[in-house]
Amino acid sequence: MKLTKSGIDLLTCPPEKRDVMFSDDEVKGFAVRVTSKGSKVFLFNYSKNGRSKRVKLGAYGDLTVAQARKLAETLRGRVIAGEDPAEDKKAQAQAVEAMLAAQAEQAAADALTLGVLIDRWQENSLKDASASYRKEAPQRLRSSLSALLARPAHALKVAEVQARLDEVAQDHPTNARRIKAYGRAMYGWAEKRNLVEGNPFARVIVEGREVSRDRVLSDRELGEYWRAAALIPYPFGPFFQLLALTLQRRTEVAGMRWDEIAPDWSEWTIPAERTKNGKAHVVHLSDATRRVLAGIHRQIDAKTGYISPFVLSGTGKTPVSGFSVATKRLKALIMLERAGSEAEGQKNAGKNPSALPALGWHLHDLRRTGVTVMARLKIGPHVADRVLNHIEGTISGVAAVYQRHEFLRERAAALDAWAAYVLRMAENSGAVSLGESLVELDSW
Repeated sequence: MKLTKSGIDLLTCPPEKRDVMFSDDEVKGFAVRVTSKGSKVFLFNYSKNGRSKRVKLGAYGDLTVAQARKLAETLRGRVIAGEDPAEDKKAQAQAVEAMLAAQAEQAAADALTLGVLIDRWQENSLKDASASYRKEAPQRLRSSLSALLARPAHALKVAEVQARLDEVAQDHPTNARRIKAYGRAMYGWAEKRNLVEGNPFARVIVEGREVSRDRVLSDRELGEYWRAAALIPYPFGPFFQLLALTLQRRTEVAGMRWDEIAPDWSEWTIPAERTKNGKAHVVHLSDATRRVLAGIHRQIDAKTGYISPFVLSGTGKTPVSGFSVATKRLKALIMLERAGSEAEGQKNAGKNPSALPALGWHLHDLRRTGVTVMARLKIGPHVADRVLNHIEGTISGVAAVYQRHEFLRERAAALDAWAAYVLRMAENSGAVSLGESLVELDSW
């Protein structure tokens, strides 16, 4: 039959069949299939290399009879020309499918930004790392590479990583080396899991080599430090004092909580999740340390009644922070004291005050200074190591495996002796009073 609209409208599928096909007698291969559910679809049938093949043209209603016939005529012409429309259509469908899959894969890769990669690395690879590494490594990467966090991780270029590390290295070469190490470890982990191809941090260079610091504060500098800290209000004044007296790490002291301190104020226990080596650490509190703590009042929000858990906090809700700025102000106070002392000495000698050298120590040098002084005080290095929570220090190898003694009494005596030494250096300096010179500093 010649397929027409009126004829197709009358076509039905016999009850005993699922479908039936009606062919057009005008265009060879053109047909319509009618199913038992009433659907009607235009088809083009042909033979290629002895095999029957079929191409679906479209549903009746979506296509008119004239449109379907024209498509069938076009396909018949292609068959006569030697083409295989069914295979071509299959190839096109596969190409579209491959394109969509590639787009989905690219979208997934682009969704893994540098920021997301840092999160995944922290949650997976670093879950068994020490608490300090798990916190510090992602934090340094985020802060130093903040402008690149939204970039797809796979698209990060060696040149832009190198440029950023060069910027950091101008002022903080050690920090640049840390960032390189953290980034290289993170991308190495991602490569093994086929999340990225290539490690941009493996090919960057940070000039110079790691230099171990050996700076120790002199007795004069130790006295200057303590006197300047005593002039600074809460929270940084007590922070600097507790840092010196306990010899613990900056972040550990800053995060000190009231519930970590024993009821009799004899000890401070730093929980494992806040120490660098992931082991809880007991710190003896000397008389001087307890006096500093006694001068700190717990922060309570008058409106809500919220009691801050932190010993040192600017907000009551987070540990004290902003160490760089605070340290600059501490050093400014020390320089003012030096200027006053030198001016007084030069005045008595009839000379003009000379320029004072810059202070070259860092807060972390206090720990090295404390251990050095303890050696002078005949305190064993194994005890000093335990004071700093260096478990694998002077006792190593097989001895370290079997040595489980904590030397708590010896550590208490060591910190008592160290605190007394610090106070003695502060008292024996003969420094002049800062007096009105404090107004030269910005307000705290």
